Amino acid sequence: MADIHIEEFYKDAAVALVQLYGAFPRRVNLYVEDIAGPDEPDEFGLHSKRHMACLGALLWLAEEGFLRYVDTIRQEALDQAVLTQEAFIRLSAPAPDGLVEKLSGTVDTAGNPLPPSLQEDLSSHIHLVRTALKSRHSRHIGQVVRAALFQE
Repeated sequence: MADIHIEEFYKDAAVALVQLYGAFPRRVNLYVEDIAGPDEPDEFGLHSKRHMACLGALLWLAEEGFLRYVDTIRQEALDQAVLTQEAFIRLSAPAPDGLVEKLSGTVDTAGNPLPPSLQEDLSSHIHLVRTALKSRHSRHIGQVVRAALFQE
């Protein structure tokens, strides 16, 4: 079992990548609260560790070349964020077969093989990230994010 902050990083990265992929190629504001949940700054105006960890994950994605943004909006959001070409290509590309079969499947409910075009759509990294987020299973989210970002 991974440390909780690593599991949260994978979830934050997954949510951000799905949001940016869904808007691609438009630039959008990427709000930390939309990813990590609501946060009330304390009496000194400081955000929670969870909020700051999510912001850190977004900034890390930018530093590592997965997204670009124009500026930060205080510690609330990334202004005009967009996926980089490399990230878009990785998310659109097919994931390893073992991961696809484990998380998405290539057969219908009757056990018949899916049409090749549908298999291709269901085997993309972005589809697996969406599927893992819907499952809310932290191990699956971690697996697909690692596969998408680090090409396992």
